[in-house]
Amino acid sequence: MKPRPRRQKRPTPANAASPRARVVHHARRRLALALTAGSLVIGAAAAAGAVASPALTHCSVNGAMPDHSCTAGALNPNVTQPNIQQTICVAGYTKTIRPLVSYTNPLKAELMRSYGLSGPASSYELDHLISLELGGNPTSPSNLWPEPYLPVPGAHEKDKVENYLHSQVCGGQMSLAQAQHVIATDWLSEWNSIKT
Repeated sequence: MKPRPRRQKRPTPANAASPRARVVHHARRRLALALTAGSLVIGAAAAAGAVASPALTHCSVNGAMPDHSCTAGALNPNVTQPNIQQTICVAGYTKTIRPLVSYTNPLKAELMRSYGLSGPASSYELDHLISLELGGNPTSPSNLWPEPYLPVPGAHEKDKVENYLHSQVCGGQMSLAQAQHVIATDWLSEWNSIKT
């Protein structure tokens, strides 16, 4: 019996020589999968008699918070309460897991389109809803969103809340889970209590 000839892979950005092309391809693929999942939910609703609207597939900024149907937050499985002193509480830890701009820049552009945002990308920070210093997932699109710097409170103020919560967690005044909940659901209340 003659062996079957092996099929050759077609060249795609995922198996091309350029590492940047692979990163961009995978970022777009993850975003497309997330958007496809949203479209499937909308399609199921339409089949049940609801009217599907293209606007439902788009995300929207809710004041200083992301659209939680698009950016729900995601945790880093490598960070747990028992290991915070070996992970997030180590100086420089986030630098070891922060994604490269070759990944984040294309994703930021895709997410800005998804959120219907225009204007210069420099007006937004590609923000981790649950920050890296609080055990947020570094690369999951469900943990990243284009957070505006303005109006205040905006991205800079959220960064201050993240730093405050990080010091509370590493100092033992707050659990990791509590800090993750606050930053993902109501960081503005925390900002209002710590701002001076």
